Amino acid sequence: MISELEPGVDEASRFGSLADDGSVKRATAALEANGIRVLRATDAADARRIVLSLIPDGAQVHHGASKSLEETGILEAVEKSGRYEHLRPRIWKMDRKTQGDDIRRLAAAPDVMLGSVHALTETGSLITASAGGSQLGPYVSGAGKVILVVGTQKIVSDLDEGLRRLNDYVFPLEDARAQLAYGIRSAVNKVLIINREVVPGRITVVFVDEVLGF
Repeated sequence: MISELEPGVDEASRFGSLADDGSVKRATAALEANGIRVLRATDAADARRIVLSLIPDGAQVHHGASKSLEETGILEAVEKSGRYEHLRPRIWKMDRKTQGDDIRRLAAAPDVMLGSVHALTETGSLITASAGGSQLGPYVSGAGKVILVVGTQKIVSDLDEGLRRLNDYVFPLEDARAQLAYGIRSAVNKVLIINREVVPGRITVVFVDEVLGF
């Protein structure tokens, strides 16, 4: 079963199109003023090169489900590189009944957390949502470093527009994906808004001049 909800034409046009250069520059300046480092990639291959260059050899690397990371080839590169301790395959092999606490601790505080967001404002805020929330703790403070790969179609003017993007555009697409992939419905159960990072260099946003993910 696929979700009956689908983004309307207006939502697809507004929220699925790349931002113009002025919008990217405004978002970049605001993020950097809020303690978040910003790098810019021309395409998926450039984003992959940048992200891999930011991960120290031997680091424990974790990530949630992310179409942006899949589409850039970053997940495959991390898994095959041999340079890092890739936590997700290890976690999936663990027994959730007998090793539940170990899984929780391992996933909560990796050296490097990779991911994306569902919206990013020109005023320098990051918005992401989750049905379960496992990736949100590392984003907030658990991970030593957070690297977020963001297609510029996710840039919006402010928080109100960001939440509209999340609910009216992203959720229907993610709900349909979850049903196909897992046979379950998705939900906007937990929403995280990061307005500022207090630890210098902890969060890096890699803007990509391609439509990636939702």
